[in-house]
Amino acid sequence: MKINTQQDILVMDPEQDAMMLIASLMAVSARTAPKGKGTDTIVTRIISGDELEKVAGEMIRIGERTGLPPFPRDAQNIKDCAACVLIGCRGTEDLGLNCGGCGYYSCKEMREKVSKDPVRSLFNGPNCVIRMADLGIAVGSAVKTAQIHNADNRTFFTAGVAALSLQMLPGCTCAYGIPLSATSKNIFFDRRPVS
Repeated sequence: MKINTQQDILVMDPEQDAMMLIASLMAVSARTAPKGKGTDTIVTRIISGDELEKVAGEMIRIGERTGLPPFPRDAQNIKDCAACVLIGCRGTEDLGLNCGGCGYYSCKEMREKVSKDPVRSLFNGPNCVIRMADLGIAVGSAVKTAQIHNADNRTFFTAGVAALSLQMLPGCTCAYGIPLSATSKNIFFDRRPVS
């Protein structure tokens, strides 16, 4: 809902209201998705309005810096969407399983790498492989909820990278963005690269 200040009347925007409701339901789906050892390291945030512009601008800057074409292309979708669900994970919080999935022999070795010489790139690492699986399950659960409610959506690693760069998901090392739209044609497909 919006208030038209010139006429002081309430203007209903049912599709935008629905997108925000669906985004909230998606956050619930991410929260209740199964987690390794039952411990939760998932962080969610819903952005709309000016925050979408902020994330899109950061995506363009990252694209310019890295030369990766998906960033500016996806930025246009973020500008055009109604809302975006950000889902991140505190991936350095290991489970003490010493499974080696992170590339180290033990969780202790991974923690030492994180504390002494962390990888700082588009995502930060190393990350616990179980935590990354938790993130994937949470994203999948959220997307399922969007689909059930007929909200057009697409999962963008590019939006997650920008959200991390803007420190929108404190403590997270990896994240994805899921923009939502309700238009006559899905805006997230049949896209052209930005020239």
